[in-house]
Formats: sequence, C-alpha cells, structure tokens
Amino acid sequence: MYKNLRWKVITILAVLLIFGSLGLYPIIASRYGVKSPAWLMAYQLRLGLDLKGGLQLILQVQTNDAIKVEVESSAEQLRNALKDANVPVTAVQTDPAQAQFTIEGIPGPSESQFRTIADNQTGQSYDRDARGAGTHVFTMKPNILKQRREETVAQAIQTLERRVNELGVAEPWVGPYGSAGDQIMVELPGLKDPARAKEIMGKTAMLELKLVEAGPLPDEASLLQAQGGKLPADMETVRGVAATPGDTARPYYLVKKTAIINGNDLRNAKPTIDQYNQPAVSFTLSNEGSAKFGAATAANIGRQLAIILDDQIESAPVIQSAISREGQITGTFTAQEASDLALVLRSGALPASLTYQRSQEVGPTLGADSVKAGVMASIMGLTAVTLFMLMYYRLAGINAFVSIVMNLVILLGFMAYVGAVMTLPGIAGFILTIGMGVDSNVLIFERIREELATKKGIRQAVGAGFDRVFVTIIDTHVASLIAAAFLFQFGTGPIRGFATTLFFGLLSNVFTAVFVSRTLFEFVLSKKQAGATQLSI
Repeated sequence: MYKNLRWKVITILAVLLIFGSLGLYPIIASRYGVKSPAWLMAYQLRLGLDLKGGLQLILQVQTNDAIKVEVESSAEQLRNALKDANVPVTAVQTDPAQAQFTIEGIPGPSESQFRTIADNQTGQSYDRDARGAGTHVFTMKPNILKQRREETVAQAIQTLERRVNELGVAEPWVGPYGSAGDQIMVELPGLKDPARAKEIMGKTAMLELKLVEAGPLPDEASLLQAQGGKLPADMETVRGVAATPGDTARPYYLVKKTAIINGNDLRNAKPTIDQYNQPAVSFTLSNEGSAKFGAATAANIGRQLAIILDDQIESAPVIQSAISREGQITGTFTAQEASDLALVLRSGALPASLTYQRSQEVGPTLGADSVKAGVMASIMGLTAVTLFMLMYYRLAGINAFVSIVMNLVILLGFMAYVGAVMTLPGIAGFILTIGMGVDSNVLIFERIREELATKKGIRQAVGAGFDRVFVTIIDTHVASLIAAAFLFQFGTGPIRGFATTLFFGLLSNVFTAVFVSRTLFEFVLSKKQAGATQLSI
C-alpha cells in the first residue's frame, strides 16, 4: 500500500472542487440564469473584446500641444519674473514648433540681472542663446523635449484609464500602441454606447479660471479697439458660449493669460442644479487650490471671473465674496452633458488633444461565434488527443485524459480568481495547454516503458519513470514560463492574452502531470497484487 495515498486523493479532490467552483460554476450558473451565491458569481471568467464584443480604438496623442503649453507657460513665467524685478523687455515671442521662445529688448545695464533671472527660471530645461542687441533665444533641451513627449503619452494613458473606468466598462484595456511612441490602444468590451465613449475620451477638459479684464463684446475687433488697437502682452481674447442653444452670436472677453487655478487644483466634480434649476457642475478644490482661489477672489470682489473649458468661456459670473473651496460651472448644459463634464473633470484633463487613427466596433454576435469556435476547437483537440493516447498507451491513456482535463479546470479557476481576461489568443493558449499536458504525459509514459523493458517491477518502473522525468519537466516548464513572461511584458493586448493563459497553464500542468498522474498510477497499482507484472501502457 502506498504511503499517504488517501491524503493525495483528498488533496486532488479538494483542488478540483476549489478551482472547479471558481472556473466552471459561474459559467454554468450564468448560462441557466442562476445568480447565487453572489460572492462566487463575482469570480466569473471575464471575456475580452474579441469574445464579448465592444469597441477598439487607436488614438494618436498630439504631443506638440503639450510642448506648446510648456513653451508658452515658460515664456509667461519668465516675463512675470522680469516684471517683478523691474527688468524691461520689448517683446516676448514663442515658437512652439521649434520648442523655443525669444525675449527681445533687454537694456544693456539690465543684461547681467536678466541672465541671472533667466538662468534660475529656465536653466534646467532650456538652452539660452544670446543673439545680441538685447535678444535671447531659449530652446528646450533635446532630452527634456523627449521626456516631455513621453510624459504626455503616459499621462494621457492614465487619464484615459480613469475615464473608461468611470464609464463602468468591465475589464477595459488602455496601453501604448505601435513603435512611434505617440499612439494609444483602448479596448472597451461590452460597451453599450460607443459614440458617448468616444466623446468622453477625446474631450481635453482643460479647465481654467481667469480674471476678466474687458467684455463681453460682440466680436474680437471691438475688444481690441477698446484696448487701443493693441492686445496687452499679458492678456488674451477668449470666445464665450452662446447665450441660448442655437444662437450663433458668441461674445468675446479679454482675460489674463495666467489662470488663478486650473483643473489640476480640483479634488472632485459632480453634476448638480444651479439657482435657475438648470444642469450645472459643482467642483471642490484641493487645499493648495483653495488657498490660491480664496486669495484671488478676496482681492477682486466685484470683478468678473471667466470659467474657461477647452479655450471657451462657459460662464463669467461676478465675484460677490471670497470663495475658497467650492465653485460651480454653469452654462447651456443638458443633464447628460453636465454628467459627462463632471466625469472628465474628475478624471483630469488630457495633457494634449487626441486624434482617432482607427475605430473598430466588434459586435456581440461575432464574439459569441468566436467563443463557440474556440470551445469546439478545444473539445475536438482534447478528443483527438485522448483517442491517440488510448490507442498508443492503452488504459494509461485514461490517466493522461484525467490529468489534462484537471489541468484545464485548474487553469480556468486560476484565471477567474486573479481576474484575468480570456481572449481569442487566450483560447489558443488554452489549446496549447492540452498539447503541453500530452507532451508531459508522453515523456513520463515512455520513461516508464523503458524502465519496464529493463525487467523492473511495475511499481519500481512507475516510481523511477516519474522521478527521472521530473527534472526534465521542470526544466522545460521554467524555460516556457520565462518566454511567457517576456511575451506579457513586451507584447500588445492579443499577445498578452496568449501569454496569460500560457503562464497559468504551465503552472497547473506541473501539478497535474507530476502529482495527479502519479497518484492515479499509485491508486491503480494499490489495487493490484504485490507480484503483479502487467501494466496497460
């Protein structure tokens, strides 16, 4: 009698029960409309875009937008620093296409003071080139330029992730795409409203609150004329929204270039109703934003404050008193528009605009067909392998069949427990797992045959077969696990789906091929007489 055989059988049955409950029960229960127990149904295996249907988008990040903002912001900060130090300048010109800006008209006596201020303000990010006659050109350093572009894409990915998560899509995927480094792939399985998702993801949602200097006036020319025909250097014109929906007349305002606060100072945003019972968006500021906003509003009571969203003034209320922590954005919103605006404000502004390179909607019918084809391929593969094993290894083929089926059950349970997503390439990895299980069993069975050929007893032959093949199985599986890890690390969505299934399949196959298969042999041999010499293999 083999030692601990009873505990080995109990262990196998316990593992089968646990992983079968996680991997199989939720699938079968949902098919028949059973929704309990809820805690177990929560582990139902999630299907990817190609199996469930949904939306796949390829977007390009316009990183030049972020560089433009960076250059203009740097130029404005240097201008303000020079103004505070009473260093006069004639003009400040920006050239975002070349990632540079120019300061002109520095008087000779102020040159030394200018260099000190400029180097303190821009020395880490810009190279300064003195052109003579009080002119200096600041060009963003190549390494900083590359870093800013990479940061822009990374921030866009993070923002899109937050937005699609708020959409309530199960298991979305957002990540880099292509070799250019400026594209993003978004997959939204089971999406019900693709048009709304596109609008929310593409909305920049750059919120700025700025003081109004003049306006509203019907056109930009009137606004400039009121300023003597020349736009002040530290100000800009911004167009407002129409007073009523459908109205083509949109007023213009003159506002400060530097915002009091922006979207980065927000802590939260939610849809609400304004004093006229119209949809609006209320927001709460962070501690730092509250301090800035409170000081600015206290010092400018009676003046208008422009609420600017994506370079358009949504409203320009008059500051009645100091405001510190909370504010409200009003406008001609519908309830849905207010809800969507609150969503994108909560998730943060995109650092640059996005353009859609490719959009593909996958219907649920196609997904269902893919699932059906994948399941059929798995069943046919398992059937063909089982028939071959029964013909070539006789009754030992049943041993292989049981270990392979248990391998697949454990694999499903693993994936369901960790929340992995099954994709069409994942089904290919599922079928490959069947092949790996067969390969491991073939190695073991052939080694047992060799041991039997040396006239060893069947118990000794089985023991030696498993012991001597164990190192080979571990070696091959470790090598495959390393390959799966690299596929997951460097692959795109479909490749990752394959690598995930392969990884869990390899882990479960070691257990089933070595422990389960050996226990089945030992169980059969325990029923034979001690002197038995025949083994159906």
